[in-house]
This record gives sequence, structure tokens and C-alpha cells, in this order.
Amino acid sequence: MPLLTRITGPRDLDRLSLEELNQLAEEIRTFLVEAVSKTGGHLGPNLGVVELTIALHRVFHSPADKVLWDTGHQSYVHKLLTGRQDFSRLKMKGGLSGYPAQSESEHDVIENSHASTVLGWADGIAKANELKKSDDRVVAVIGDGALTGGMAWEALNNIAEAKDRPLVIVVNDNERSYAPTIGGMANHLATLRTSDGYERFLARTKDLLDRTPVVGRPLYDTLHGAKKGLKDFIAPQGMFEDLGLKYVGPIDGHDIEALESALVRAKRFGGPVIVHCLTEKGRGYQPALQDEADRFHAVGKIHPDTGLPIASSGADWTSVFGEEMVKLGEEREDIVAITAAMLQPVGLDKFAKRFPERVYDVGIAEQHGAVSAAGLAHGGVHPVFAVYATFLNRAFDQVLMDVALHKCGVTFVLDRAGVTGTDGASHNGMWDMSILQVVPGLRLAAPRDADQVRAQLREAVAVEDAPTVVRFSKGAVGPAVPAVRRVGGMDVLREPGTERPDVLLVSVGALAPMCLEIATLLDKQGISTTVVDPRWVKPVDEAMAPLAERHRVVVTVEDNSRVGGVGSTIAQALRDAGVDVPLRDFGIPPRFLDHASRAEVMAEIGLTAPDIARQVTGLVARIDGRFGQDTDAMDSVESARD
Repeated sequence: MPLLTRITGPRDLDRLSLEELNQLAEEIRTFLVEAVSKTGGHLGPNLGVVELTIALHRVFHSPADKVLWDTGHQSYVHKLLTGRQDFSRLKMKGGLSGYPAQSESEHDVIENSHASTVLGWADGIAKANELKKSDDRVVAVIGDGALTGGMAWEALNNIAEAKDRPLVIVVNDNERSYAPTIGGMANHLATLRTSDGYERFLARTKDLLDRTPVVGRPLYDTLHGAKKGLKDFIAPQGMFEDLGLKYVGPIDGHDIEALESALVRAKRFGGPVIVHCLTEKGRGYQPALQDEADRFHAVGKIHPDTGLPIASSGADWTSVFGEEMVKLGEEREDIVAITAAMLQPVGLDKFAKRFPERVYDVGIAEQHGAVSAAGLAHGGVHPVFAVYATFLNRAFDQVLMDVALHKCGVTFVLDRAGVTGTDGASHNGMWDMSILQVVPGLRLAAPRDADQVRAQLREAVAVEDAPTVVRFSKGAVGPAVPAVRRVGGMDVLREPGTERPDVLLVSVGALAPMCLEIATLLDKQGISTTVVDPRWVKPVDEAMAPLAERHRVVVTVEDNSRVGGVGSTIAQALRDAGVDVPLRDFGIPPRFLDHASRAEVMAEIGLTAPDIARQVTGLVARIDGRFGQDTDAMDSVESARD
């Protein structure tokens, strides 16, 4: 009987021998490769923390002791050891989340999968334990990549202040975040990584001097008294100790016995301790180890034996952007690129290969990236900062006060905008068009297809006196959606040819095909519809108000929060222009969305063509005074679609 099937909770680990623990580690790696290859998910990070997770749950007693994971994409092993071994629907509706989830287990604490937050959480929980006089322990696991984030250092500054408040910080050092970790912090860890640890040196020295008559012990005591200087000479971890943090390591992160020994010592210490563990991302799976880009950080469905993808989804939004960036770089020497530790995921890898001196990876530091972009713009170049839409939330103040206030020509490219689905609540890019609406002077584009990504990116980088934003979806990009004509700066995608159409349907970004389907369904109900793509949703085009005035109803459809989104902004623009036309806005409700496929999430929130067409049909019927026909009219939409 495999050992893994006998693990229903962390305490089941206590009765296993070291040999059995190592066997369990191999079983877990085999399980992960087989399971994740069927569903997709974060494979490389989890293969790297198998022994570390086992040791953590042997030494600390979760859930009384809080084991906190930064980012959480390395929590699959934690899930397995806390009784969650059904990975058949990982990241799918009704299945396990790809991150820790409080709804799944009492062993999970932090659900937010944004990096560099765990030390702040740990600081707060440790303070609460102190106030309650609790003996429960707090251990925070943070990667070397996440340590590049400013929030991590803000927390360390506070943690180090309390010399007698127990808190264990485990640095999972695999030299990578998505890609190899860069920056001063990475260089410091590299120095520690390549030095013999002080504790090992001191142990060997003590053993030697204990056997030396007369002078041996006094000499050892002298060396031990000069501890700080000796430590800095042998392994320069002084940076941590200067902060007031006890340092243990580096420890082989795949040696369970060594890990347990280090963690037990850290647990007994009465103050903050850093345990520095060296791990190998993708360990035990050759295809991952051979992937120099990101060691299979995140994969789709793959062949478990080869690691090759099962199917190609064709061209995606990210690659379209990446290819156009290379063309822009060839045409303009002033174009530079910025990434926050995600060169390949945001499509800048080809640009970096072609123009390595014009790419800046700031680490997991979106705030710094935005301010640095402002400085670059002030210096006479045009920075393009490519970042996931959900991560731009972290740099809002910098976009507002450093870029916009100073009228800096910076282009932000937001990948994974709208509903992303399987990565869950924290990864949906559903807030950007709301939070950016309040930024004075900012211009925001929402391309509907690949052609518009190329065109609007070029329009964005042509602006030198204000921030510009280009946002697009996750995954495959569909066929081109041609325009019938242009009104102002807006593209008309469909018009009925009547003098006064019933509905002006404002389509935002990638939802254009769905909006055209809505128009077709409405047409079958005798409701004439114009479909317009604003292209630039901020500021509202001056042609919008007169166009809306020629219709009886305005309907907006966006994959962004309805609160403060494009629909709200257009409504305000119409009021300001004195256009009194009913407006109905469709978008994402103001709540966090559970993980599921994009299609499932869209159906759940009613953001589908039949759902919207049904409601618009009812709205037009009410305007016509046909209240009794509402139900029949709305029900007939579905049959018309079929």
C-alpha cells in the first residue's frame, strides 16, 4: 500500500521513519507529475518543496501552528499532507483550488496569491499570539523571488523589532520566481548559497579543538565570541543579522533530516529566525529541469513522460503583443520594456532576446516598476510596462501620483484582463478599468482582436505626455472582427440601417463576438441594434453622446466590475452631455469569483449572449409598455438562438 494513501493529516507523518519519509517524497513527486499533467497547474514549484513541506508538518503542528505560504502556488504538497488527495479537478469548478483556500481546509490561512505578503501576515498573527499569551507558532514560507518585493522588507523591518516574539521565516531559495531571480537580494542569497555555512564550520572547528590539549577549548571560546565577524567572513549573512534576525543555513532543502534539525532549532528560539533552504525547482522531473525558461512553473495539460503539451491553442493575445513589441523596438530606439519578474508570461522574452539592453526586470516589485518607468520617461525614453491586470492593483498610487501627475509617457500593457477563471479570485483582472477611471489624463484601450492589439499598442506608445493602458484577455485570440465604419475614434461593428435603432450596444474589448451574437438574437425579436466598439474606453469618445441620442436604449457589456467601470463612465458622460437615454450596464458583479473555467464563470455571473439578450428584450418591452409580454419575449430569445 503506497505511503501517500495512508496520510490523512500531518500527524500521520510522525510515525514514519526517515527511510519511509524519503519514500513518501518520491511517491508525492510521482503523484504530482501524473495528476498535474492531466489538469494543468503549478508543477515545478511543488516538485521543489516536497521534503521541505514534509519537514514543516513534522516539526510544526498545524492548524494550531500557522504554516503560511507566500503566493501559494507551491501549496500542492501541503494539500496532500493535510488530507486533500483528489486532484482530478484541480483548478476546475467544484475541485481543489490551485492555491490555499480557507473553504477547503482548516490548515489554509492565506488565499491571496499575490506575492510578498506572507511576512506581513506572519507579523500580525505573531503579535496576536503574543497578546493572547498563546504558545502557538507561526512559520512563514517565502521564496527568494518574493523577497524582491518591497512589502517583504517592510514586514522584516517590523518583525526584527521584536527580539523575543517567536516567528520562523523559511526562505525557499530556488534562485527563481517564474524565471531566475534577479537583483541585489538575489545576489546576496547567491553568496550565501555558495558559501560553507557558519554552523557547519563551527561544528567542525569545535570537534577539532576539543581534541587539542590545553589551548583547544579557550581558542574555541574566543572564536565563538567573535561570532559575528567570523560569520561574515565564512558566510556573509550579516545583512539578516544586522536587522536583528537569527539566521540558520543554508540548509539542503531536500534533506529531510537536516531540514527537521534546522526547523526544530528555529522553533525553540524565542525570537524571529530565518531558515534559509536551498531547493531545486522541478526536482525529480527531467522535462522540468531541462526547461530553462521557468522550470515548468505553470503548465497546461501535458504528456507526463515527455512534458510536451497535449494540444496547442493557437495564437494568443500575449504572443501578438510580444511580436508587435519587437517590431516597435526595431522602429524606435527609445522603446524600452519593463517586467516584474515575469518576462516570458507577459510576452517580453522575444523583445529581451532582440534588445537585451533595453529590458528591465525589477523583480516582484510592481510599485517600483511604475515609478522607475516614470523616471525612464522623464529621461527621454518610452517605457512599456507589461504586467498582469490583477497585479497593476498593487501599483495604483504610483500610476496616479508618479506617472499621471507628472504627465509621463508610460504605456502599461495589462495581460490576463477580465475573467481568467481557473486561477481563482485573486487572478481575475476585473478591477483595472474601474480603478484607472479616476486617474486624470490616463487613456485606456481595450482591443477586440489581434489587429487592434497591434494598432492600439502603436497608438499608445505615440502618446508622450500622459500614461496609456492597453488591456487584453488571457488565452487564444479569435478571428478579426471587422468594422463597418468609424464614428469619431470608435468602430461601428454592426448597424441595422434604420433611422432610429432601438439599442446602442457598446462592446468592450474581447467581448465583441459575444456582442455581435447578442445583436443577432435581438434582431430575431424585432429589436434593431447598433454595435459599437469604443476602442479607447477612457476618455469617453466625444462621438458617443450624439450616437447614443439616436437610439432608444444604451447597453454596455464589459468584462470588468460593473462598479465604476466603462458602463458607469459612459452613463456619466451621457448625463454631462444632457442625453437622456436609458442605460443598462452588464459586467462582473462586485464579488470575488470562485475558480472555474472562463466560460463557467461567465455563465454563473450572467455574462453570456442569451442572458444579456433576454434582459435587453425585457427592457425594450417595458419601454414599449408591453409589460405582459415580458416573459414570452424573454423566453423566446433562447429558442431563437437554437
